[in-house]
Amino acid sequence: MIRLGLCCKFLRYPVAFRDATATAVLKLGRSEALQKLSGLCLHNANALHEALQFCADNGIGDFRVNSRILPLKTHPSAGYAIGDLSAADEIIERFREAGAFARNRDLRLTFHPDPFVVLNSPDPDVVVRSVAELEYQAEVAAWIGADVINLHAGGVYGDSRAALVRLRRTWRSLPSLIRRRLTLENDDRSYTPRALLPFCEGEGIPFVYDVHHHRCLPDGLSVDDVTARAMRTWDREPLFHVSSPRSGRCGGDPRPHADYIAPGDVPACWCGLNVTVEVEAKAKDLAVLRLRRWLLRQARVPR
Repeated sequence: MIRLGLCCKFLRYPVAFRDATATAVLKLGRSEALQKLSGLCLHNANALHEALQFCADNGIGDFRVNSRILPLKTHPSAGYAIGDLSAADEIIERFREAGAFARNRDLRLTFHPDPFVVLNSPDPDVVVRSVAELEYQAEVAAWIGADVINLHAGGVYGDSRAALVRLRRTWRSLPSLIRRRLTLENDDRSYTPRALLPFCEGEGIPFVYDVHHHRCLPDGLSVDDVTARAMRTWDREPLFHVSSPRSGRCGGDPRPHADYIAPGDVPACWCGLNVTVEVEAKAKDLAVLRLRRWLLRQARVPR
């Protein structure tokens, strides 16, 4: 059965995660800034509880956690250690309680870091900052029991072979807290399944199959073939992504996501599998609920 996933935000349901800009925070004195950040982090821990309650109540089995759930955590000037915050103990406890709730209700939790996290950059400073961001997200993932931190492979930089060599070197140097959660996803500009699957298979990295990206950047492999190979890279429930093109399949740029998922864009070969399918659609909760209703009529998701 398909486990549907909601990504980070809500369109209609009144759950909101709060963020802050470095510009605003750096205008404050350090003590005041940390107090503000402490309040934001605690708010977001409580908002995660609300998000998970919504998922449990509506048959949504997976929630992707916003990578900025601890705002500005690794910013070079405004960043902080969790112990710097006045409500640190309460924040950590609330996250752990959210994780316990998720386990009790069979909810899966994942992360998908922002695009600036690039492990194969030729710029060492970019890699250092990227690893720091992954360390922070892995720390929160450990609190809540998230089993996936999903990345794109990065750029090609004029030489895809050299770029993958750098990615392999960085991957092998990562702390185990990150490595045991890290997954890689094909994208719509640089790394197709044909290019990335051998790397994942060779390194033992779970492959997150984004079928929309594959349709935007085809490589001669069929959806059925990629699905079967992707499944074999996982030692736990596989995770896939689905989207529909905003402009349709007959014209315009196919990359931007539509508000909702066209049912025909869910591959038929996925429907008999035990997989998590995160719905990447602009209508967020409304899109997941609409797709779930369609899949329920086909008896392809649990009631």
